[in-house]
Amino acid sequence: MPSFDIVVRTDRQEVDNAVNQARKELAQRYDFRGSKSRIDWDKEGVITLFGDDDWKLAAVLDIVKTKLVRRSVSIRNVTTSEPENAAEGLRRQTLTLAQGVPTETAKEIVKRLKQTKMKVQAQIQEDQVRVSGKKKDDLQEVMALVRAGDDLGFDFEFVNFRD
Repeated sequence: MPSFDIVVRTDRQEVDNAVNQARKELAQRYDFRGSKSRIDWDKEGVITLFGDDDWKLAAVLDIVKTKLVRRSVSIRNVTTSEPENAAEGLRRQTLTLAQGVPTETAKEIVKRLKQTKMKVQAQIQEDQVRVSGKKKDDLQEVMALVRAGDDLGFDFEFVNFRD
C-alpha cells in the first residue's frame, strides 16, 4: 500500500552557514562598530541574538533572517521569542528551529484528512505523520491539501514515499 511521511525539518548545515555569514556581516557593518551585539548558535536548534538595544537587536534579527532565506531555510519553521533583558545591559532574543511535527499540528492534520473523507489513513508516529492509501492519486491530493494549509504554520516536507 503506498505511503509517505509528513515531517518538518530544518537543514542544520544550512543554518550553520547562514549564522556564519550573518556573523561576518555583523563584524563588517559600520553601524555595529564598537557594539556588543553578537549571534550564538548552539547547533541543537537554538540561535541566540544579542543587541545593545532594541534597534540593534532588530537589525541583528533582520540580518539572520535574511541569511536564512538566502540559504533556503524556511522562516516558517523558526519560532522567535520576545526580546528580554540580558547581562551587561544587552537585549536577548532566541530563534528556535522546528524539528518534527508538533503533536497539536499532527492532530490537526489527521483531523483535516478525516474531514475530507478521502480514502487514506493517517497515523501520528512520534514527530511525523504517516499517510497511507490504496491510490497514489489520493496521496497526492493529501500533499496538496497539507501544502494549502497555510494556517498550520510550518513548511512541511513529504518523505519516504513508498509504493
